[in-house]
Amino acid sequence: MASTLITNIGELVTNGPAGDGSAGDGSARDGFVGEHLVPDRPVGDDPAGDRLLGIVRDAALVVEGSRVAWVGRADEAPAADEVVDAAGRAVLPGFVDSHSHLVFAGDRAREFAARMAGQPYAAGGIRTTVAATRAATDEQLTAHVARLVQEMLRQGTTTVEIKSGYGLTVHDEARSLAVARQFTDETTFLGAHVVPAEYAGDPDGYVDLVTGPMLEAAAPYARWVDAFCEDGAFDADQARAVLEAGAAHGLAGRLHASQLGPGPGVRLAAELGLAAVDHCTYLTDADVDALRDSRTVATLLPGVEFSTRHPYPDARKLIDAGVHVALASDCNPGSSFTSSVPLCIALAVREMGMTPAEAVHAATYGGARALRRDDVGRLTVGARADLVLLDAPSHVHLAYRPGVPLVAGTWLGGRPAWPV
Repeated sequence: MASTLITNIGELVTNGPAGDGSAGDGSARDGFVGEHLVPDRPVGDDPAGDRLLGIVRDAALVVEGSRVAWVGRADEAPAADEVVDAAGRAVLPGFVDSHSHLVFAGDRAREFAARMAGQPYAAGGIRTTVAATRAATDEQLTAHVARLVQEMLRQGTTTVEIKSGYGLTVHDEARSLAVARQFTDETTFLGAHVVPAEYAGDPDGYVDLVTGPMLEAAAPYARWVDAFCEDGAFDADQARAVLEAGAAHGLAGRLHASQLGPGPGVRLAAELGLAAVDHCTYLTDADVDALRDSRTVATLLPGVEFSTRHPYPDARKLIDAGVHVALASDCNPGSSFTSSVPLCIALAVREMGMTPAEAVHAATYGGARALRRDDVGRLTVGARADLVLLDAPSHVHLAYRPGVPLVAGTWLGGRPAWPV
């Protein structure tokens, strides 16, 4: 098996061994620790951040096939078949974007402009996209997803979750997931996004459709099941029915909750032991306690608050309470039309009380935890060699230089994927 040595790395983020915990104390949790060789190195200006990210300076790593085979100091690196000089750049695990809605058609720029002029955001805007998506061909949807996935790759995203939710018929939900499955194994059935216009007077009838024929058609293409538990969408009983039906078909659960206001969704997610509950914009103390006592990840989506002018989630409160936190783009046409995880990192640092190290950890290891993956989101021995080279000496520059295209290269499975 051919090997590649990437050397002369100024700062290497491994997310291990201390980085296997979500808190800054270096604690390991839930058996996510993998084998690795990270030598003791002097810490920088943020010792807690260095420990959290498992940083190695003046570093190198060896890739064999699609996996990381060795990690350590450059002056101790073994020989390899090929050598790549990182020229002092920082190297990070590829971003793990654990929440996106890429299968759609149409444009909602006017809606965005109206919000910026003072019109409030409401979940009903989703129906505009539903009409356009139903009218699009499979080829049009596939081409659109391909463009967005390539956009993500150029910005360092190497793992992406993609939801359905803009078809809301048996046929359109199944075909949306079939399109998404061409690009990722992390596909999510979101038939319970909103109640479509044709069921406006019969929401329970629509839930019956979602948990019956729609789920039967969608399940072969999905790994996950999701629901939007919110005023204007689905209540807790309806969301529970969808999640339990999905589980009966072998689909693991995740949930949208507390985006537009406080509600029961976060506690429902914790009770059911879901992998993640996403948005978490409006949290009560009881919500935070429930997340602290569960393995459910709170996935925060700052692109939404940027685009809707809702308040940003209080990431500091969650982290200080010991809650596992992820960051994701929520790339979608209505409330967060960005594919940029670096932007989300910058927003999380500026607006949500996270340190640069915590934000990078949440966008890599946290996203992997939200997808219950232990092979991505870290650069330790045995992990997938999905990585990002920055035109910067440190991960801090992702927040320090917002809006600047810092990603110099993205590798997938041990080989350059962009630029090629």
